Amino acid sequence: MQKLSPIEINEICEELGETYPKSIEQVHGGDIHSAWRIEFSNKKLFLKKNTRIKKFLEFEKYCLQNLRKYINQDNLVIPEVVAYKNIKNIEILLIEWIDMHKFDQKKLGKGLGEMHLKSAESNPKMFGFPVEGFIGTTDQKKGWEYNWLDCFVNLRLMPQLSILKLNTIDQSITKKIIEKIKSEMLYHKPINTLVHGDLWSGNVGMDTNGRGVIFDPASWWADNEVDIAMTKLFGGFGNEFYEEYHKIFPLKKNFENRIIIYNFYHILNHANMFGGSYLNQVKDYVKAILSM
Repeated sequence: MQKLSPIEINEICEELGETYPKSIEQVHGGDIHSAWRIEFSNKKLFLKKNTRIKKFLEFEKYCLQNLRKYINQDNLVIPEVVAYKNIKNIEILLIEWIDMHKFDQKKLGKGLGEMHLKSAESNPKMFGFPVEGFIGTTDQKKGWEYNWLDCFVNLRLMPQLSILKLNTIDQSITKKIIEKIKSEMLYHKPINTLVHGDLWSGNVGMDTNGRGVIFDPASWWADNEVDIAMTKLFGGFGNEFYEEYHKIFPLKKNFENRIIIYNFYHILNHANMFGGSYLNQVKDYVKAILSM
């Protein structure tokens, strides 16, 4: 179990202009970082610590700050970044602590739709992202494309396919998959939005006022349907979430097929991170895409 060193605690206190914390309580649940609830006399914060070489928390800070530009805080909450420190190549990220409770997901759905809409209205010219990032522990490439399919294939699918365990998919099959995806999506008109990027039920909640909360993003500028597709991957989202979201972004033709195509990216990523049964799921997704 990782601990916060006295040097790290002193650096945090100095950064915040605070005396020694009233309490420091480790929070469990994350696979990549260690986390704590740290309480001072007038505030509670969520603290994440990364001891890996890759700058995961710097990317998270960037994503949180960018997503917050587009939210309606009446319906959606994204934790505010309070401080980011790099102490001897150990990353510390401090964000506001949010108490979460069980509510229906109406405001979560509406708030996500509003965030997507406002970001789309900012008139983004290209798809992609300006900084190198991560999806889980896997690299998520920076770069821009004017064409959505070029972005999705070149910056997302191909990097995952290139590191996939040998013999999982034959190269000739890979070519057929890409051709099929391009054919299936030829007439789809994506709406370019800033997406959360890793929107599964473990990265959302509701606060004490019933507002939606989203955190742990892996953002990029993408088709808004990317986020909605991922909510279907592991479940946990109620009908009221989709009803509210689709009042803002009505369902489009052939969305069921795009769910499979967009979630192929996440299944590839899970196969690359964890192997095991996800390698079989990759093959299932390949069959589903080729049979469209």
